[in-house]
Amino acid sequence: MTPSEQQERRSRDDRERDLLSRLQETVAHAKSHAPYYSKTLSDLEPHQLKSLADIASLPVTRKSTLSSLQASEPPFGGFLAAPFTALRRVFQSPGPIYEPQGMTVDHFGMMRALRAAGFQAGDLVHNSFSYHLSPGAWIIEGGLHALGCWVLPAGIGQTEQQVQAIAQLRPAGYTGTPSFLKILIEKGQEMNLATDSLRKALVSGEALTPSTRQWLAERNIRVGQAYATADLGMIAYETADPAQGLVVNEDAIVEIVEPGGSAPMPIGEVGEVVVTTFNREYPMIRFATGDLSAIDPRSLQSATDCGRTNIRIKGWLGRADQTTKVRGMFVHPGQIGQIIKGFPMITKARLVLTGNIGSDTMTLHCEVADRAAVQSNSQSLIDTAREVTRLRCELSFVAPGTLPDDGKLIEDARSYA
Repeated sequence: MTPSEQQERRSRDDRERDLLSRLQETVAHAKSHAPYYSKTLSDLEPHQLKSLADIASLPVTRKSTLSSLQASEPPFGGFLAAPFTALRRVFQSPGPIYEPQGMTVDHFGMMRALRAAGFQAGDLVHNSFSYHLSPGAWIIEGGLHALGCWVLPAGIGQTEQQVQAIAQLRPAGYTGTPSFLKILIEKGQEMNLATDSLRKALVSGEALTPSTRQWLAERNIRVGQAYATADLGMIAYETADPAQGLVVNEDAIVEIVEPGGSAPMPIGEVGEVVVTTFNREYPMIRFATGDLSAIDPRSLQSATDCGRTNIRIKGWLGRADQTTKVRGMFVHPGQIGQIIKGFPMITKARLVLTGNIGSDTMTLHCEVADRAAVQSNSQSLIDTAREVTRLRCELSFVAPGTLPDDGKLIEDARSYA
């Protein structure tokens, strides 16, 4: 058993002592090197943190504020705690939000999730996360290299070319969204090309529906899920039995707090996921993701079947705000205003998501008094929506007063079956 695997199976007391020590060290480092924390933690001394429970006294930083913080203090909002010479890459996520990557191979901490999903040294892995601007592919690739895997950097699109590569190179594993894996297999059947070398997958970026999981299992593909973000890296991951929830990463402190607040929720109750990481270059201390989940009470009494002893969360249970994920990309309520800003004939807009996960449709419903005036600008509006969200968008024009007056800018009406 490797030291990393031993760490995943240690006692709760050993884990809490280690996490407290790392928290104290991270607070000291962040205060000394990151301007944002020099201000927000100015009254705190690391030795004042006597137990992990004391973390609840620290301020929460919400992901929804990160874009404005970076705009006021570019490029990283004062969170960077290392010189630029310590960085390998910088990424851009919708917002825009910029994320740095340090020099360590597995900067985002994905190796544990990949190992739990059955990946091992020597595997060739077909990585279909995006390599363009956003960090998705690099988050996964670092973990694969740390594990000893080699990688086919497939990225997104060019489905037929990807299927040809799978048929010829015979990769053992797949990383990407679950819906795209299904698309690749169906395209292989259509082209009469074999994709049956794929026997394991680690998926993320969208919900893994029960029907998709079953469809892949029927094709002898073992699927694991990872919960990760560009800002935090890997947060939690599935082990052999998905029913046991997602095991929290050993290199993070995960709390469930009242949505929009900072007080911890009772064990088992749904709240907002707040994460603290110990990244030397880009420490995140009580970073509120906007995602909803809950701590599984069973994880306080028993380990997983494979022996991992950390707490488990119940997976993604929605959003504390209206932000949603479409084909692996976050779409924020604020982006709706960005899209329609240059179109004064639109008095109100609402983005509606329909269909099934992976084959969903994104439609911008716009209230307009003069439909003819806006229809002449339809292509420009579509192009603007794609530029802002990086996603295809359809349009629907309705009369003023048609859209609900409930404050929603994004409505998720997709099927999660």
